[in-house]
Amino acid sequence: MQRIIDAEKSDLFDVLAHVAYALPTLTREERAQKAKIIISTRFNSKQQVFLDFVLSQYVKVGVDELAQEKLSPLLKLKYHNAIADAVADLGRPEEIGRIFVGFQKFLYQHQAAA
Repeated sequence: MQRIIDAEKSDLFDVLAHVAYALPTLTREERAQKAKIIISTRFNSKQQVFLDFVLSQYVKVGVDELAQEKLSPLLKLKYHNAIADAVADLGRPEEIGRIFVGFQKFLYQHQAAA
């Protein structure tokens, strides 16, 4: 379906919104850029660096990178297998989990046209 509506770089969310409601599709890159604006006001600088990394993986690979089971591999990739460094930067594992899950709502938050 993504190929049919020329939205191969978009999420299934955008494809379904386009088909059901005739909404314009956003690419993952466009969606990530909009989320970065909101993230810059809600998270500290170290959290923003990690979330920027997660967003870059999301743009490259797709929405699967946002699954909860991807958190540990993403931390290892970003922090070169040094989870202690991730904890030092981002906080306790529970806090890291909240950051990872919490920022995702900003990817799909409706933003009024400017």
